[in-house]
Amino acid sequence: MKYKPRETTEAIAGAITGLLTAPGTLLLGRYHSGGQLQYVGRTTTLARATSQSVAALLSAAGEDHSWTGCFLSVGWGGRETLDVSLVEPRLVVEVGVDVAMDCAGRRNMGASWTM
Repeated sequence: MKYKPRETTEAIAGAITGLLTAPGTLLLGRYHSGGQLQYVGRTTTLARATSQSVAALLSAAGEDHSWTGCFLSVGWGGRETLDVSLVEPRLVVEVGVDVAMDCAGRRNMGASWTM
């Protein structure tokens, strides 16, 4: 038997892959004590219906976004970067996540979107 502990948590959508009108995944962050949005992980690929629902809640970010000028890698420790669009960090989502984290507090697995 395989046991996979999971929990739910809230995170803020700070960027997306795909188009603003049809996001593929959400890149998630949490605010740290300094007030900056810190990247913590991304969702698994959004289903088409979910993508359409989420798109209606997103807007492009301004130049003062915490992640402006940052490069987000495709995988943990990887050099290949994601092509992302920054969004205004207003959308709070509840995600189901694997409980494992790296030493920086980032989730080691993709987060699953829960509605």
